[in-house]
Amino acid sequence: MRKLFRNFAIVSLGCAAMLLPKAWGQDAKFDSDTISGLGARNIGSATMSGRISALTAVKEDGRITVYIGAASGGVWKSTNGGTTYKPVFDKTTAQSIGAITIDPQNPKTIWVGTGESWTRNSVSIGDGIYKSVDGGDNWTNMGLPNLERI
Repeated sequence: MRKLFRNFAIVSLGCAAMLLPKAWGQDAKFDSDTISGLGARNIGSATMSGRISALTAVKEDGRITVYIGAASGGVWKSTNGGTTYKPVFDKTTAQSIGAITIDPQNPKTIWVGTGESWTRNSVSIGDGIYKSVDGGDNWTNMGLPNLERI
């Protein structure tokens, strides 16, 4: 299970790195040299609640910033392309993450949808959509979506 999680993490970061240039029209080098010094390691529990349920990344100031949403572990941020992570969502009332995205016009604006759709015993409900305008340092609950309009 640990090996599967490590491989998933490396593939996820690789996919994010490949998608960034297309999204912003930038050329980026992605080959074995790009990740050769990055060892596979566990960034959280791979059992009950350590599942990564959302992933997004952006290239800013020549570095890749990665945000990972965990099924019941909040949001984690890496400012060094996935080498290290820190939790940035611990002060909110929800920890189950279902979606995360970065505003393409402003990389400091992050949107997080709480709650996860893969119902199981390690998931809790969400309490709305959160927005950060400072790269994840502070979060504001923007409320619940109006499901009648969807």
